[in-house]
Amino acid sequence: MKALRNGLLHVLAGVVVLLGLVAPHAPWAQSFPSKPVHMIVPFSPGGGVDVQARLITQKLTELWGQPAVIDYKPGASGMLGTDFVAKAPPDGYTAEFVITSHVLNPVLHANIPFDTVKDLSGVTMTAVSRLVLTATNSLEANTVAELIALAKKSPGKLTYATPGVGTSMHFAGELLKNMTNVDIVHVPYKSSGPAYPDVIGGRVSLQFDTMQGSMGNIKQGKVKPIALTSERRSPAAPQIPAVSETVPGYSVMAIAGVVVPSATPRDIVRKMSADINRVLQSPDLMERMDKMGMEPSGTTPEQFDAFIRSEIEKWRKVVKAAGIRAE
Repeated sequence: MKALRNGLLHVLAGVVVLLGLVAPHAPWAQSFPSKPVHMIVPFSPGGGVDVQARLITQKLTELWGQPAVIDYKPGASGMLGTDFVAKAPPDGYTAEFVITSHVLNPVLHANIPFDTVKDLSGVTMTAVSRLVLTATNSLEANTVAELIALAKKSPGKLTYATPGVGTSMHFAGELLKNMTNVDIVHVPYKSSGPAYPDVIGGRVSLQFDTMQGSMGNIKQGKVKPIALTSERRSPAAPQIPAVSETVPGYSVMAIAGVVVPSATPRDIVRKMSADINRVLQSPDLMERMDKMGMEPSGTTPEQFDAFIRSEIEKWRKVVKAAGIRAE
């Protein structure tokens, strides 16, 4: 009996040890967060990602009963803040708002201090913004098909403006060139605003910009829309076709989302994802984002991770073919 009792005690001790190893994660997720969550914005205050971050963190603070605090860590096209998050404790209390540069930086910069895929995990894609290709009114093309034909007829004659090298607008132009085998010359500006007078005046043929930035000039007849870069037409402007209607497979969207250190427990990541997706459905938040030209998204962590991987591979091919170098 004594031997049997000792044996049972050993078994029970082993069970207690095992429970101590595997059980903490479940209650941890249920009680998350139990203290302030720091949400890194890797750019200076005032931009679109900052406005979106403010809207989301305000709602999360209400939902969690704990502060969702924005910390600004600008620099190096967002890489300074991302490096901070990649090296932060993987406990769910440090996350980051990222934009399209998150998938462009790995292919534009040879030596970055973190691995975008291995060191960081997606939580959810929070929003997408459609880009639109517009043209000077005097251009002898009104559709994507006519534009491609014109570009092939006069290689190197047409030009397209963007807010800079390495932006999603620049990549939209290079992807179009790559997929249609046309020669259109890139004209980078420091921002979209200064490019419009040149496009309106006919000194530059085309421009890629956000719908929000373009619609004012389109409605006033200062420039003409050629196509949206998204896979489908926008409910807000259904009369503007998508490039993919002429060039199957073409798709470029400016995106925003949230990431955390990759070792963050999956139950924490999934809870954070569900909570953010919940606040994205708030009518007032959706209205504010709509006014900024953003469409609330909301994905699973796995979907956002898959998107990040596929975008990096897509743009790696474009960068190599175009010989793009970061400024």
